[in-house]
Amino acid sequence: MAKLQAIRGMNDILPEQTPNWQYVEKCFQAVVRRYGYREIRFPILEQTQLFKRSIGEVTDIVEKEMYSFDDRNGDNLSLRPEGTAGCVRAADQHGLLFNQQQRLWYQGPMFRHERPQKGRYRQFQQFGVEAFGMVGPDIDAEVIQLSASLWQDLQLEEYLTLEINNIGAAEDRKRYAAALTAFLVFHADELDDDARNRMHSNPLRVLDSKNPAVQEALQGAPALVDYVSDESVVHYGELKSLLTQSGIAFIENPRLVRGLDYYNNCVFEWTTDSLGAQGTVCGGGRYDGLVEQLGGKPTVAAGFAMGVERLVLMLDSLGKIPEAITKVIDVYIVVVGGQLAGPAQLLAKQLRQRFPDIGLIAHCGGGKYNNQMKRAFNSGARLAIVLETESDQPLKAVKIRHLDDSGDSVSVEIAKCGDKLAEILSISE
Repeated sequence: MAKLQAIRGMNDILPEQTPNWQYVEKCFQAVVRRYGYREIRFPILEQTQLFKRSIGEVTDIVEKEMYSFDDRNGDNLSLRPEGTAGCVRAADQHGLLFNQQQRLWYQGPMFRHERPQKGRYRQFQQFGVEAFGMVGPDIDAEVIQLSASLWQDLQLEEYLTLEINNIGAAEDRKRYAAALTAFLVFHADELDDDARNRMHSNPLRVLDSKNPAVQEALQGAPALVDYVSDESVVHYGELKSLLTQSGIAFIENPRLVRGLDYYNNCVFEWTTDSLGAQGTVCGGGRYDGLVEQLGGKPTVAAGFAMGVERLVLMLDSLGKIPEAITKVIDVYIVVVGGQLAGPAQLLAKQLRQRFPDIGLIAHCGGGKYNNQMKRAFNSGARLAIVLETESDQPLKAVKIRHLDDSGDSVSVEIAKCGDKLAEILSISE
């Protein structure tokens, strides 16, 4: 019988990899806490209509990439392809939005049926923040500043570039889309199939094409900036001023539109050259009309999402993950003689209670001393505590051995084992 394999594009994260993920998660959670954001958790499965109404029915996500199906009740459901729509639905359903200000964050798996490649998977993890009820550009600046704080904590600042653009209001984009479509139709012979398919249904997405030939054809295209309202121009100008005052460098990218229909005014992306083709690490912007579009009261909002896989890849390739993060085990208890299994478990319990921040394994399953020591070395522990005594003698002392090239060891009374451990590991109590 053939072995069952993971679904293509849905990857396992193995024990030697999870410390890297935990490090990124811990850093993100520390940053959002500093900014006063609170966690919200919502289902990975929603009504398909939620995403059609929010993301847009003529986007690639809805047309090609969503995992959708009819359940036993005949309801059409989808695995969430992104987090903002579900966050809005949950917050509005539970009365968190109208006439209120909310700063929320979330993390978890998203699902899109794309061609898997490095940094892009069919099940992928995202961090996201969403801020509701704040009108001015100061909240736009705050969510960008929050992301910049994470890059600083992860030591990635020099490898990421902030790109921003003003895409105006929905009415502005409708007028611009008409002008852009007319231009694209005139230059249809210079476009690839993807651009020709999009030029009537979602022409702004053509601006984001990665095909150099298409970008060359767009050189004479009308500029979105010429179609945005005066109000949007003022908002965008104030945002740029706030970013400059905060010391956050940026470049303006007039082709940046994002791939989701609900954005308005400011949009932004953090991009890198360290990941090859998958250069976008984080993206977001304002979406003032989405709450009302999904049936709620008018509520202004801004936020972003970032891919965890790409962050982990960057950190790993750049050597930015602290070596100590991979050290899960500090102490390994070696048990020589089956009669000492009980004392070993008791000692392990006492040490875990006294030192809750250390990782400790008490050997189980018996075995020879040399085999146990081999497991101790392979665990990555710094120290081994060896329990050994004659079969008819009570256990009075243990040996603490350094698991390094020195192999230094010291015998201590079992009652003083914890004190010696604290001294060697420099643990303050």
